[in-house]
Amino acid sequence: MNTGRGVLRTWWLAVALLLVGVGLILPAQAQEKAPAVQQTGEPTQPQAAPQDPDPARAARRAQRRAQRQAQAEAGQAAFEIDVRAPADVRDVIARRLELRRFAELTDLDDGELQRLLPTARTNAEEILATLGFFSPTVRVEAVAATDSSLRRIVIDADPGEPTLVTEVNIAFTGPIATDETARGQRVRIEALWPLRTGMQFTQAGWDAAKLVALRELTTVHHPNGRIADSRADIDPETRSARLQITLDSGPVFKFGKLVITGLDRHSEELVVRLAQLPSGERYEQSRMLEAQQRLSDSGFFDSVFITLDTTGQPDEAMVRITVREAKRQKLILGVGVNTDTGLRLSAEHTVHRLPVIGWRAVTKLLYEQPKKSFGTEWTAPPDDRLWRWRTSAQVAREESGSFEVDSLMLRAGRTRATEFVDRSHFLQYEKARNTGFNPPPAASAVSANYVWSRRDFDSRLFPTHGHGLSLDVGGGMTMDGGRYPFGRFVGRWLGYFPIGWNADAAERLGAVRGTRIAARAEFGAVVANNAANLPTTQLFLTGGDNTVRGYAYRSIGVTLPDGQTAAGRYLAVGSVELQRPIVMDGVVSAWDFIAFVDAGSVANQPQDLTPKVGFGAGAQWNSPLGPLQVSLAWGVATRQLRLNLSMGVQF
Repeated sequence: MNTGRGVLRTWWLAVALLLVGVGLILPAQAQEKAPAVQQTGEPTQPQAAPQDPDPARAARRAQRRAQRQAQAEAGQAAFEIDVRAPADVRDVIARRLELRRFAELTDLDDGELQRLLPTARTNAEEILATLGFFSPTVRVEAVAATDSSLRRIVIDADPGEPTLVTEVNIAFTGPIATDETARGQRVRIEALWPLRTGMQFTQAGWDAAKLVALRELTTVHHPNGRIADSRADIDPETRSARLQITLDSGPVFKFGKLVITGLDRHSEELVVRLAQLPSGERYEQSRMLEAQQRLSDSGFFDSVFITLDTTGQPDEAMVRITVREAKRQKLILGVGVNTDTGLRLSAEHTVHRLPVIGWRAVTKLLYEQPKKSFGTEWTAPPDDRLWRWRTSAQVAREESGSFEVDSLMLRAGRTRATEFVDRSHFLQYEKARNTGFNPPPAASAVSANYVWSRRDFDSRLFPTHGHGLSLDVGGGMTMDGGRYPFGRFVGRWLGYFPIGWNADAAERLGAVRGTRIAARAEFGAVVANNAANLPTTQLFLTGGDNTVRGYAYRSIGVTLPDGQTAAGRYLAVGSVELQRPIVMDGVVSAWDFIAFVDAGSVANQPQDLTPKVGFGAGAQWNSPLGPLQVSLAWGVATRQLRLNLSMGVQF
């Protein structure tokens, strides 16, 4: 009992001591947190910052702070960057410097700016290394602001001697390394390697070279090809670069089953015929692109996508063809202006599948100042070899020299079009009646004709090298004024020749256009007895935007005794045109400067061909739809200046 009471007294004593301690601690903490109080009972004022013992230095600091505040309010940069280096690297350094982004920090003081200088020096050296200069001398200093200029960071860079490629080793692994049939592909990859021994090494050139090699590997037989290893060993002391790349081809893929989706009215057989991708043939990207182009150009489809399924068996890779069929009927209305023909109005109606026969019919009405026409063309679906039957009829009224010609043309034959070569052969009947003062007599004729053309350009829309050739050969019989046999031949050629073209990777990939010469020539002849009455539509006239610039449309012909101009039996046209890219701010723009000389002549006898010359200059815009040329041309014979406007490559 006494023990319990003793414990109770001890417990109460501990509680009392705890309460006393809390009462002493809390007031002391409150006193520490409370502001110091003077005798007046008011809080004390905070102590002032220590004064700079040098008043002049303090004034300069205050002036700089005021300047930076004024720059921030005016939206000016915190400092300027002055890069002093050779022109070929100066712009690159100025564009890529990471220091540029700090110029927006207008509150950056001098001390912080000084701490950025070593980083800027390292960054400039790294930029020069990507350009092939691995032993540069770079000095970076800050120049104080003045009353008339901002602070400046001066970067003085001497790139030194460039690093040159001394060795290139291209190795192959996978089937391409041992397959004898792939020898040509290996040779092509090595031949097209752009960064060759003796050339200056740059990071951009190295990356582009690898891209060229990978593209050549994956576009033929090996869609899953990859770069297994690549290494550029740089020796700054000897300024040399040894390049090593290993290409892993992966398995050889072959076309397998065609899986076609999106069809409604048309049959799978039509798609298979147009695609021309037989099972068992080795994969080539170019063949898939050709198939896609044929399906698109057929007119049966608005969109076409072809892909190769590389996840399955390489020997039977599935080819997926997704199409969207064109509408059953289509009406296109067009309005345009041309410097040759003035206002142009057109209406074109297409029926993609005629009842019963299943042919496609295109009917077109055209109005231009020198020509009005109405015609229709019916085309059958292609057979297994892509040949199609085609029939057409047209009535037209067209200015022909000093006369107007009313004509009728009926044609029936077969045609075949591929990516590079087009062929057609047909029978034709035509009748022409001339009107005007003392016109040539009306005439008609029947003829059999064969037309062949080939295009070997690096690009359909924007060719920079390559050539095209077209031959039109025919023979027939005149029907009016006596029946006389005649033969007709027309040849056209167009070529592009790069000037100073080299193996630069960017140019090979089409990323950069080079200066080039575009040359074209045309020759035509109708061989017949002098007494033969030939339809005017079988004869020749020239002049205009796409033939001889500086002269009116179809104004060059045979001069008659009364001074009028008529169509003739022989034609000769030639042109040479310089096309030079326009560079803006060091970047190749979408514009080209062009300068040209054209010449052409028409006569009834070859010995009477006397060229009429036109020359001029202008600009070419490489638009998404194709080249658009605007130029001024001087006709030497007419002594007149004419505006010329043309769209696309005329071949």
